[in-house]
Amino acid sequence: MELRQLRYFLAVAEHLHFTEAAAHLGIAQPPLSQQILKLEREIGTALFVRHPRRVELTEAGHLLRDSARRILDDAQQALVEAQNAGRGETGRLSLGFAGSTVFHPAVASTMQQFRQTYERVAISCEESNSVALLEKVSARQIDAALVRMPLNCGELAVEPLVDEAMLAVLPGGHRLSRRRRIDLADLAGDPLIIFPRAIGPNLYDSIISACHAAGFTPSISMESPQISSAANLVSAGFGVAVVPASMRQVQVEGVSHHELKGKPLATGIALVHRQRERSPAVLNFVRILRQQRAAMRRA
Repeated sequence: MELRQLRYFLAVAEHLHFTEAAAHLGIAQPPLSQQILKLEREIGTALFVRHPRRVELTEAGHLLRDSARRILDDAQQALVEAQNAGRGETGRLSLGFAGSTVFHPAVASTMQQFRQTYERVAISCEESNSVALLEKVSARQIDAALVRMPLNCGELAVEPLVDEAMLAVLPGGHRLSRRRRIDLADLAGDPLIIFPRAIGPNLYDSIISACHAAGFTPSISMESPQISSAANLVSAGFGVAVVPASMRQVQVEGVSHHELKGKPLATGIALVHRQRERSPAVLNFVRILRQQRAAMRRA
């Protein structure tokens, strides 16, 4: 039994006339009659009582009509669901976030646009440090991750989202707290709070290298568990810190943020995913991210 035969059968069952059913289907009447006869032979019983000008359903025909409608409806629904999944309009997407990335407006706008466009995709989120997230993407434990750059991503594909400057964070009452812009060299005598190198070795090294270029070797007083927690330690009086500009979004009392003069010290946020990715949901997220990046560049 073929779905085509069921469609032909339903057309005849609804019109109760072979010629009218054939016209509705857009086929000639003889092939329609042949398919109905073939179906009846396969089932082993008549589905219609033939009269000179019309037909009527047998008891078996009535039963098959109801079942055929359900079968064709289910087949159509299965087709639509498969098409939606193939376009990434349904399904699941597991995303990782480096803790410091969630404060940047570009990340929020990308997530919002994706959810609005693909509202039937279930998103699961996981927060960790950038290095751990790279390992999870490579091991297929998550689909993709938004990480803090610079970062050695190995063989993973990298989609940059946004770049941002690094700012100095000073405690209240610091001698430089009234200046909008300061030289990194002005912080040579201050203890530095920085995140552990293991969670972002490239960014860590770029901060230390910038200090060396400014003429001093920083005295590291304490390591913050995450980039996002550095301002809290500054507020507690443990030293000064250098953080991404979006960390201003974290409202911490007793600290001030300052632009750095001279050669820019910058970081970035990027999406990493596996090369030759086939997941429609991941590819759609990449497309939305590219649209957001282009929109920011035009602004």
